[in-house]
Parts: sequence; structure tokens; C-alpha cells
Amino acid sequence: MRKTTSALLGLLSFSAFADTTLYTNVNGYTLNSDYELLRFNAIQFTDDRVDAIFGEGEELPDDASKVIDGGGQTMIPGLVDAHGHVLTYGLGLLRVDLVGATTEAEAAQRVLDFAADNTELEWVQGRGWNQVLWDSNEFPTAASLDALVGDRPVWLTRVDGHAAWANTMAMELAGINQDTEDPVGGQIIRDENGNATGVFVDTAMSYIREQIPDTSFEEQKVALIAAMKSLATYGITSVHDAGIGSSTISAYKELVADAPLPIRVYAMIAASDPLYQDRLEEGFIESDDLTFAIESVKVVADGALGSRGAALIEDYHDDPGNRGLLRYNDERLEFLMRAAMNAGFQVNTHAIGDDANMRALDNYEQLILETNSRDRRHRVEHAQILRYEDILRFAELGVVPSMQATHATSDKNMAEDRLGPVRIQGAYAWRKLLETGARIANGSDFPVEHPNPFYGLHASVTRQDQRNEPPGGWYAEENMSLVEALASFTIDAAYAGHQEGELGSLEPGKKADFIILDRDIFVVSPTELWQTQVYETWVNGVKITDKNN
Repeated sequence: MRKTTSALLGLLSFSAFADTTLYTNVNGYTLNSDYELLRFNAIQFTDDRVDAIFGEGEELPDDASKVIDGGGQTMIPGLVDAHGHVLTYGLGLLRVDLVGATTEAEAAQRVLDFAADNTELEWVQGRGWNQVLWDSNEFPTAASLDALVGDRPVWLTRVDGHAAWANTMAMELAGINQDTEDPVGGQIIRDENGNATGVFVDTAMSYIREQIPDTSFEEQKVALIAAMKSLATYGITSVHDAGIGSSTISAYKELVADAPLPIRVYAMIAASDPLYQDRLEEGFIESDDLTFAIESVKVVADGALGSRGAALIEDYHDDPGNRGLLRYNDERLEFLMRAAMNAGFQVNTHAIGDDANMRALDNYEQLILETNSRDRRHRVEHAQILRYEDILRFAELGVVPSMQATHATSDKNMAEDRLGPVRIQGAYAWRKLLETGARIANGSDFPVEHPNPFYGLHASVTRQDQRNEPPGGWYAEENMSLVEALASFTIDAAYAGHQEGELGSLEPGKKADFIILDRDIFVVSPTELWQTQVYETWVNGVKITDKNN
């Protein structure tokens, strides 16, 4: 395994004198490496490292530089989101938000309101619409946008990032007409006359995307910082950034050279980057303070279930003749994975449909043996729809299922329609995977889902949405215990990034990353978990957010 540390990222200034903090009077919880839930009432850390935790009645040291009274509030380790998209989320903070729109008309009105408030924008961009939540359950059309915003191009990405909605002006700029062919791995949605309706699926999105001016380098840095600061408010102290290109890597490097990042970023190089091979040749990157690291790649095997882009072995239950879309042929997929493994990188493959998951695991089975890279803890991102025989292969191969609990509770209204009553038994199958010995790394896939990790903890334990529907939970037999769910957002997520020796628990020698909560999550009803608020977020022994004051 090759590991290089960028000198550029190591330029951090620390005090010559140790600064020891004793945080007392807390209701503390942490897991240890044996998944035992430990209770503590005080924690001491020096600079960025935990010295010790103290249980009830234990004598506390009296030589700390600073003492903080926690007022009996609950403290847990900082939470790790093992799959998110930081730049996209940050740009989304600077774009029209369509999440939660209940109708096509409401979504279009939000676009109008945003456009009116941001007249300087050449393109009106947004994200988050989801037609399966609308009464129509139909893809939107350009016509509804044209009626409100027809003088500027509009481009709105679906919640899963695998489809997008354009107005007529955007399509005209791209030259879309009846003769425009569907690209390999994509589809232009058309009406009965063959005219584009305004929705583009997977690789077809490139027709419009190519017309949009690139985000400037400085805009990227602004968006990244905005995203990380926002994530910190939800108690996320570390995130695995799932697929970034060369420009974003450079933006991160510049940010880290200027100051430690607000939270930790474990980034995956996008295999689709034109400079993919160059990035592999550069080797690993790790900042001295561990706020930024690259030692993995992201390969996308298929699309998403909601847009029927997930690659299935058999036809969609609600769309006979359609088996979804594979992003690469077998040869190209194998090449991208082998190149990364040969360079010593962890390979993280996006696979949602059972066909994509089977192909990813087939490659892992062959290539792990060929490259002797089992210790790289290769991953399947989403691992959403699995055959039973493939569920067994994760633990056998040492492959980590990197899953997102809120996908289950968001998809429950359409997943069985897409899959039918048999295949749904292998979908979002957390319990089946855990029972094989697999270690689930949990996350949100923000901005596809809301980044709040307590939404994910709630979904993991209850298998319910935030209305606590359905009663008893959706396929509740696949749920996690709260300890298992916490592990998936702490020590197991850290394990998935080779960082369990530094992060994921509040044990001596590990990084002082922790959060203060408004309630005891081990006492409240599981149905209330999603309502948890984060009062303080600490990274490297430094308070990043504070709602207590």
C-alpha cells in the first residue's frame, strides 16, 4: 500500500504549549472497539487528543488549563457520514431548493421566486424535486417552467442526481430536437410525438450540462466551506465525499493550506475524471491534522431506483422491458477498478440495482485476489437491492456495504412498485447484512437526502419516516438496534475510511471529536430520535458550532 502526505497540507500552526481541557458534568456515551456502550461523566483532552474519560465517582484531575461544566447535557462522539456530496450540497445552499415540493406547480413556483431574487444569475439552477411524492407521480415538463421562467435557461436536478428537468430555453441552447439520440446509459423523456418533454435521465443530462458555465474555482471553495459549516451544525464531524474531480481536489488543498477544514473530509476520486490516471499516480493525500484525506476512488456502476436507472437482473415490476442502465460495459468497469487497486487505492462502487451489485461483487471477488487488496476494505456504495447470495458475499470478501438509512424510508412509497414482492426482500437489507458479519457504514447521500444524521439514526432503528409511518416500521425485521445504528455512524463508518484508530469513539489517544445534544438518545422514544438537536460540535478539540450561547 502506498501512502504519501502532501507537504502543502501539513502547514498547520500549533501552540508550543499543550492546552488541556476538562469537560465535566456530562451524560456521556461512547462505543469501544468491542461495541460495548460506555458511560462517562467527564472527558479530558489535550489539544486535539482525548486523554481519558471518567465514570461516575471517579476522581477528576485538577491540572487542566480549562474546565467546562456540561450542565448534565448528553455527549456522544462526532458522527461520520460515510457518503455525501460536499460540493453539490454547498452549491445547493446557493441554488433553489426543491426538496419537499409536493406538486410540480409548487416546484415551479419556487423556481420563479428564486429567479426573481437572483436576477444576476445567467442560469437558474436547483435540486431536489421528486415526482414520486406528487399526486401525479409523473415526470414534470418544460411547459410548467416556461410559463413562469422563460427568459433564462433553467436546469433542476432530481433528488437522486440521476435525472434533471429543463425549460425550453435550456433545451434550445443544447440543440435538443426530435433527431437528438438517446446516449448510451441515458434517456430523453419524450411525448407521443417524439418531442423532448424536459426531463433527461443519467448520461442524457450531459446534453444540457455542457451548456452551463463551469463553477469557478473560487465559487467551489466558497461552496465547500458553506457545506462543511452547515454539516457541522447537524453533528457531522467527518464526511466521506463520494466522488470528486481534479478541480475540487485542488480547491480542498488550497483550503487546507489556509486553515484546518471545519470538519474532516475523506474524499474519493471520481473515476469519471478525465485526469483519473494522473490522480492515481499522485498517490494518497493526508493532512497532518487529518481534516483531509484521499486514498479511495468512486466508480459509478448504475443509476437510481426512482428514475428507473438502477440496473436490475430482471425487468422493472412496474415497467416491463426496462432493466435500468449500466454506466459502463464490463470491460470498462473492470479496468477502472483494477487501475485503482493496482495503485493501492480503496475502490468504492456505486451500485443500487441487483445487477450492478452482482457485477461489482464479481469484480471484487476476482480483483481482490489478483491485487491482494482485501485490506483496502473496498466498498459498495448504497448496496440497495441485493440477491440473497450476494448479501453473503460482503463479509466473505471483506467488502463494506456503505448504505443510507433514509433511502429506505424515502423510497418505501415506490420501491416495491419498482421491484415487486420478491426482490424487495433483498432491498435495504440491513439486518440480513449485519447477521453475516458485514460492517455497515451509514450516511445520508446528501443532498439526495437531508444530511441530518439523526434522521438516519431514526430510520435505522424504526424503519419509519418522520411521521413515524408506517406503524411498526417498513419491513421492520431489517432494522438496527440503536447501538448498531450508532456504530454505523461512528466506529464502523470510520473503519470504512481506515480511520478507526483515530476517529469514531472517545477513547484515549483518539481525536477529540464530539457533540453535545439536547436529549439523551438512549432514553427518549426511538420515534423522537429525528428531533434531536445538536448544541455543540467539536473537531480536533476545537468548538466549531455552539447553540448553547
